[in-house]
Amino acid sequence: MSCRIYLVRHGETIWNAQFRFQGHSDIALSPRGLEQARALAARLSGESFTAFYSSDLQRALDTARILAEPHGLPVVTLKALREINFGVWEGLTVAEIQNSYARELQEWWQNPLHTRIPGGETLAEVADRVTGGVREIVERHSDGQVVVVCHGGCIRTLVGSVLGMDLNQYWRLGVNNACLSILEFYSWEKGILTLFNDCSHLEKGEL
Repeated sequence: MSCRIYLVRHGETIWNAQFRFQGHSDIALSPRGLEQARALAARLSGESFTAFYSSDLQRALDTARILAEPHGLPVVTLKALREINFGVWEGLTVAEIQNSYARELQEWWQNPLHTRIPGGETLAEVADRVTGGVREIVERHSDGQVVVVCHGGCIRTLVGSVLGMDLNQYWRLGVNNACLSILEFYSWEKGILTLFNDCSHLEKGEL
């Protein structure tokens, strides 16, 4: 018996397209993001799932609802699956953050695990809540396939934690909008990454 987690990043938003930090800001999917979610829903329509979980932020929840619709299942929201809280950086581009918070940005790039973003979180806090939330899902569904829709930072920290990575290097994991990754858990301590950042369901124009 195992729990197979189909781990999905939400579709694109306008802020994604503008390379703005989103964090806890509740930004909706763009028309392109909706199309990305529909493309992934078509890909997963033939699979059998026992449950759908999502971050409670709109961009993730709307993606999850599109994925769940063909299966007739509700989406359970978990605040633990939210993106990292970027505090005062939310809504800003990297260039804008560099202009106003150069020292803090440099510290965060070097040591995100223990650097607190002004008004926001450390990556260690994100890792604790995300892994805690997903562990509860794995233990609740010890045998079956479950969809979990969340955010790029969440996916990087979860996959990095399962692989035993130094999470200060988590930015090395590329995670596209509406991508699919799969984690197989025979137990929480025996998680295996079987697919990562797969976007084969998307056309070139949707990437």
